[in-house]
Amino acid sequence: MNFWNEIYSHFSPIAFHFFGFDVHWYGLAYVAALLIAFFLAKYFAAKLPRFKYLESNLVDNYFICAEFGVLIGARLGYLFIYTDSGLYYLLHPWQAFNPYVNGEFVGIAGMSYHGAVLGFLIVSLAFCYFKKVNILVLFDLIALSVPLAYFFGRIGNFLNKELYGRVIEYDSLKFFGIYVENALRYPSQLIEAFLEGIVVFVIVFIASKKLYTNGMLMVVYAFSYGIARFVAEYFREADVQMGYYFLHLSMGQILSLVMILTGFLLFLIIKKMNKTHHAIHTKHKG
Repeated sequence: MNFWNEIYSHFSPIAFHFFGFDVHWYGLAYVAALLIAFFLAKYFAAKLPRFKYLESNLVDNYFICAEFGVLIGARLGYLFIYTDSGLYYLLHPWQAFNPYVNGEFVGIAGMSYHGAVLGFLIVSLAFCYFKKVNILVLFDLIALSVPLAYFFGRIGNFLNKELYGRVIEYDSLKFFGIYVENALRYPSQLIEAFLEGIVVFVIVFIASKKLYTNGMLMVVYAFSYGIARFVAEYFREADVQMGYYFLHLSMGQILSLVMILTGFLLFLIIKKMNKTHHAIHTKHKG
């Protein structure tokens, strides 16, 4: 064994103590992810011509609303998708964010990416309806701003010693593994951070230089993230309470396929909208 293989024995998931409370690296990483997404959105909104009609105050207000949607959706998504306590939290929704168990402060752990997406979509639709904003433009801004932020979310999972990988079966790859539960496992959180964060960002950023139709960056994001997550799930241990489903797919892979399908549906909607717009424009021109 080398230092990397036993890295979990060399640090604590608790970053520091503050007035008797344990502050976890996971919480700090999650806060960092939200702030990075916000500042990247501000930067891209100010620098890219495609977002020139978005006022700074509108971006601020949108991100505040969207991040509330992300937090609530991520938490409820985890509780309803990945635990057996969904009915309890449906009847006691205020308990979803209760950091105390039996009077002891334990913090809040457990967030679902796909739940966050649903919460984000609901809030975005409501925001754009009341503010009369083109939702496809905001979707494109999010597609550029989120991936690098999500990188830090996965780093938080790694530092929190959760969502660990499957057991490495090949001796030639064991140097790469981390010792968890008496076995060397893939550092799946770091694999996800790279694929879902860095790789997806690079793909969407390159697409932003080539595709100028509103909403297409979100289509690229949905496709690239769905594929990246689907692949990364082969290195990640399925949640013990969920297991595997048909074709030995994990819940994360099934939801990733749903996300890819959603991206395809959005592509068809954008294509139809453009055809309708072109037909109306041609008619008026004639």
